[in-house]
Amino acid sequence: MELGITSFGEVTPDPQWGRAIDPGTRLRDVIEEIELADQVGLEVFGVGEHHRPDFSVSAPAVVLAAAAARTKSIRLASAVTVLSSDDPVRVYQDFATLDLLSGGRAEIWAGRGSFIESFPLFGQDLADYDELFTEKLELLLKVRASEKVTWSGKHRPPIGNRGVYPRAQQDPLPVWIAVGGTPQSAVRAGTLGLPMTIAIIGGMPERFTTFVDLYREAAQRAGHDPSTLKLAINSHGYIGEDSDGAAAEYYRPYVGMMNKIGRERGWGGFDRAQYEALRSPRGALLVGGPQQVIDKILFEHELFANDRFLLHISVGTLPHDKVLKAIELFGTKVAPAVRSAVAAARA
Repeated sequence: MELGITSFGEVTPDPQWGRAIDPGTRLRDVIEEIELADQVGLEVFGVGEHHRPDFSVSAPAVVLAAAAARTKSIRLASAVTVLSSDDPVRVYQDFATLDLLSGGRAEIWAGRGSFIESFPLFGQDLADYDELFTEKLELLLKVRASEKVTWSGKHRPPIGNRGVYPRAQQDPLPVWIAVGGTPQSAVRAGTLGLPMTIAIIGGMPERFTTFVDLYREAAQRAGHDPSTLKLAINSHGYIGEDSDGAAAEYYRPYVGMMNKIGRERGWGGFDRAQYEALRSPRGALLVGGPQQVIDKILFEHELFANDRFLLHISVGTLPHDKVLKAIELFGTKVAPAVRSAVAAARA
């Protein structure tokens, strides 16, 4: 099983001192985190796209291109590209360029986005939320499949037998569908025969088994072999030397960010009891010492038979040295144990 990290490059105020890191420093920190993840043998690092003051990354391909120059093996992914409000031709060109720079390590994770700021920013109507994604995904896959493209749709000017360059080193350039809580998205990914990433950030992981069943059933109905389609699980978490220390370090930044987003969306307040429930063996939050995180990753693998697991560490601002330590523990303590257990189970 492949293991990796995702980040949005948060620039929220530090919960202890109330000071926010500047975006330039945070972006340089993200590059250092990707470099360390590569050095400790993790397979994937994903950087998300946002257009709001909480996060420093609005152009994942640019950040990942900087990381490509300082890494050797790790795969470099957008987590996610908000395809609904972007131009699919430009998305392909950006990630084909990244693919060439990195020697064939780029991936696009296409999603509709959990935040809506990019829609008015780029002149898109939220009333077209689903239609935009469907149409733009169709165009992205068409551009990926052919150097010369002829296409017409409702939300973008037509293309008449035009070439799209440069072409990616990987053929095809990987395009994953990133899914949150919408069953239709899982069905779409399976029908198209595309790999899928599920974000599990609340509740009990078991409730997402239905999404995986829908995904594999849709793939089979469409004539794809479900056993060949990759599945990734992406969850919030943090690794410390011991359980109590990790829980204490992660609580304030995590709950602070979740409550900030909750207030924007009309959710109820998030407290210590809910935090501890999510940290429990059946909860979605992977926070603790290495063995606790190992156990949860393996539990989810039993549920989903997933090919990848991605840990999203920076939910709210954590000290950079703490993030680096968590990545080190993930690569040196957690990853070898998980890989060994999965390999033994398959033998």
